[in-house]
Amino acid sequence: MDKVLGIILAGGKGERLYPLTKERSKPAVPFGGQYRIVDFVLSNFINSGIFSIYILVQYLSQSLIEYLRTSWRGVGITHNHFITVVPPQMRRGAMWYQGTADAVRQNLNIISDHNPDFIAVFGADHIYRMDIRQMLAFHRACGADITVAAVPVPLADAVQYGVVETDERNKMTGFTEKPQNPKPMPGRKTHAYSSMGNYIFNRDVLNEILSSGGGFAGKMDLDFGRSILPVAFERYKVFAYDFSTHDLPGLRNYEEQSYWRDIGAIKAYWDAHMDLLGPKPRFNLNNPQWPIHSGRVDVPPANILNSKINNCIIGSGASLGSCEIESSVLGQGVTVGENCDIRNCVIHDFTEIGTGSRLKGVIIDRFNKLPPSTSIGYDTRQDSSLWHMDSSGIIVVPRGKTRP
Repeated sequence: MDKVLGIILAGGKGERLYPLTKERSKPAVPFGGQYRIVDFVLSNFINSGIFSIYILVQYLSQSLIEYLRTSWRGVGITHNHFITVVPPQMRRGAMWYQGTADAVRQNLNIISDHNPDFIAVFGADHIYRMDIRQMLAFHRACGADITVAAVPVPLADAVQYGVVETDERNKMTGFTEKPQNPKPMPGRKTHAYSSMGNYIFNRDVLNEILSSGGGFAGKMDLDFGRSILPVAFERYKVFAYDFSTHDLPGLRNYEEQSYWRDIGAIKAYWDAHMDLLGPKPRFNLNNPQWPIHSGRVDVPPANILNSKINNCIIGSGASLGSCEIESSVLGQGVTVGENCDIRNCVIHDFTEIGTGSRLKGVIIDRFNKLPPSTSIGYDTRQDSSLWHMDSSGIIVVPRGKTRP
């Protein structure tokens, strides 16, 4: 079998997700009632049989490190089974990582120590399921030096992403970051290939690009999207792996077949939660053939008393008393008092909602305690003076004090 090393880039600030990222990096932000964003990429690696994983962290990393320590214990049955957190080692001087490619460049020593055949460099910021073995099989079949995972997006949306240009064989012919006029993908004039921020490299190619012979020796700020891809296709065989052709085990026919979301902004984050709901969700968290693994909290089952709940996800340990909840996601250990009305909300772990409260279109971070008769989402002027209001109109209540 091929020896594959996984490198997960988990150092992002997530500035557009503020205040959810006020005290943590973006990959550590809760999602879906019991997960963190980083759980999705880690689950993809583990489910794909890739057990040698380095996680590169940087900004506000302690929350993520603690979560990984307690939830993803990196000790396997052989020395090649590990999940290891790597803070900036500053091998190139007293500086932080200066871009995604620089983060890998500063850690070329761990790649050399592991001696893999291929390196899978994936971001930790997205919600999706992916069998990485299928991408690797495509990489090998093409004889590629580099393979970029790409998802077709409408041309109108492609201006937000890095667009991969290819020929009919999916060999890269160009790459533009957030182009004004995206070039359509072959055979589909209404869509363009958006880079998913996931790459597979042959080891010698990655080492050559990032070492002194790659032409980037004097460049400090080095990013795969901005720096490497726009020129790599001129020298190396770079291919785009079409994620829409991906065949995921256990996928229901009503789900979005190539579901992938960049949840880097509050509205996108909220929308992705709404995608989990309904009798036919776009992204069904219940897939025993491709589970999303997560940390486990010692809480009892949910306790629901005389409540009206419709189209919701309710986390373990929740306690709901004579309330009405509609189209919402509640995390673990959430307590809702009597006579509360909650609609279109995302409420994270161990939050307490006081009796008689009304909430609509609100994201509430962990460990909050709202007093009785709290009203959020019904008075724009009041909400904007008390809480963070996103440009989309969604109100965000920042993280509360840590549970005693």
